[in-house]
Amino acid sequence: MTLETILLVGHGSREKSGNDEILAFAEQWRQRQPTWRIEVCFIEFSEITMSEGLRRAATGSRRVMVVPLILNAAGHVKMDIPQAIDGARLKFPRVQFVYAPHLSAGEPLLAIMKRRLKGAMQALDMPDPTTTGVVMLGRGSSDRHANGEMAKMARWLMEETDHELVDLAFTGITYPRLEKVVQRQSLLGMTQVVVLSYYLFNGTLVERIKRQVDNLKTQYPTIRFSLTTYFGFEREIFEVLEQRVDDMQRGAPEALMPCDGCKFREFAVEHGQGGHHHDDALPYSHDHDHPHDHPHEHEHGHEHPHVPVHAGSTV
Repeated sequence: MTLETILLVGHGSREKSGNDEILAFAEQWRQRQPTWRIEVCFIEFSEITMSEGLRRAATGSRRVMVVPLILNAAGHVKMDIPQAIDGARLKFPRVQFVYAPHLSAGEPLLAIMKRRLKGAMQALDMPDPTTTGVVMLGRGSSDRHANGEMAKMARWLMEETDHELVDLAFTGITYPRLEKVVQRQSLLGMTQVVVLSYYLFNGTLVERIKRQVDNLKTQYPTIRFSLTTYFGFEREIFEVLEQRVDDMQRGAPEALMPCDGCKFREFAVEHGQGGHHHDDALPYSHDHDHPHDHPHEHEHGHEHPHVPVHAGSTV
């Protein structure tokens, strides 16, 4: 019997190449860590569902470490993955399931973004950064903390570079959208615009971004545009995941995701606010501010007296 199995959880995409890339990422990770047993599953848009992935990982294993390959903590990370883990615990009571945090904003992702920005500036023949606007473009969420993670990254990027204008834009659910931000940057006199794609792998949204940038080039013929690629295969992504696994193996306090066993998630499920597959279908995200800054001191100002706490809950 294998002592432990790592279950890598990808978002999943209607664009087959996006799912194929996550499978390729897992294979590269196996090559980096040949002694680890690594399984893969997807939250949606794949036959390898969370339930199937957890079943595969639990079979012949004593402990399953669930590692989300996801940038921000919105509905999928806070609701869908913990619900699937709850189901697996009932099916496999002899197996321990532990849930690691998502990738999150931090120095590793900032290093990737800085490198992407530097490459874009080189492609533009090194223009003046003070006249080159930057737009960090990611997937929007109805969860303000998830959007705030991106805002933090944008602020850090501005502080670490000579660019005076680093804006946020989102491809859906929330605002502003890319075209609005480019309009603003044009009015402010930017002669170049770098669109930094804040995505891990290819997908329908990434393909849509390419078309949007092509349209903007037509709308603003005097502005030069550079669109960066997603960054799923960068070494920092592997390193963050490896740190997650190391933390779980050591039993470090920061190793576990607070939403695993959270009584407020259970309350949301009981009231029909969980189990959706799209962030814009998660009213829970508005009602339940869940920043995850402190894994154990998990205070809530909206305590509900009738919500039970699971054994082993972190809240």
